[in-house]
Amino acid sequence: MRILVSNDDGIHAPGLKILEKIARTLSKDVWVVAPEFEQSGASHSLTLTLPLRLRKINPRKYAVRGTPTDCVMMAMHEIFKDKKPDLLLSGINRGANLGEDVTYSGTVAVAMEGSLLGVPSIAMSQCFQHGHPVKWGTAEHHAPKVIKKLLKSGWPKGTLININFPDVTADKVTGVEVVPQGQRDLTDLLLDARVDARGVPYYWVGFRRQKSKSKRHTDLGATENGAISVTPLQLDLTHDASMKALKTALR
Repeated sequence: MRILVSNDDGIHAPGLKILEKIARTLSKDVWVVAPEFEQSGASHSLTLTLPLRLRKINPRKYAVRGTPTDCVMMAMHEIFKDKKPDLLLSGINRGANLGEDVTYSGTVAVAMEGSLLGVPSIAMSQCFQHGHPVKWGTAEHHAPKVIKKLLKSGWPKGTLININFPDVTADKVTGVEVVPQGQRDLTDLLLDARVDARGVPYYWVGFRRQKSKSKRHTDLGATENGAISVTPLQLDLTHDASMKALKTALR
């Protein structure tokens, strides 16, 4: 099995190194193609106004000066000319990708692009609390078993799998839960207004670090309760329930 590993935190990210180790428990044919620099929040964007630069680190490891989606496209169309990968693993992201995070996430976008190109794809993230060490050992310990079970079961084309590991040590994980996306409290959003040395205002986009209670049977609720959340996401964004009403209204 040929495995492609990528991320949005960049080629030097600790989570990428852990994901490489996890991939090698599944196969000897592991390739890494990741952004040269951190691309968190890049979502499913492409680089259209600048050239892409591909840097070969070793025979199976490359850095791309571009977005996470650029990395997958470069891998599929430039590097894997002889044999496409059988599996794409994205992450492990430093921080959760839960609820509406998935629409901003470069980690999830890697898996989205893989799915669009016909490769079974899994995005993985490790939840953590700011100001505390990231519990990378939780993802490293549990990911291989979860991935093997997913591969044995399979999932439909046009669907990707989003996994989040809770902010607890590996021995404190309460289980694995297949759950839908939750929704965060949008009041968490923060615009930090500042003024530079020349008197020109500028802004940092951030989030208030506050605990909120989420619905139990969602990805947010599962990880808050110490479980690994597994959420299948579909690429078709059509809201089927609205189709009939809109067809009637627009006759």
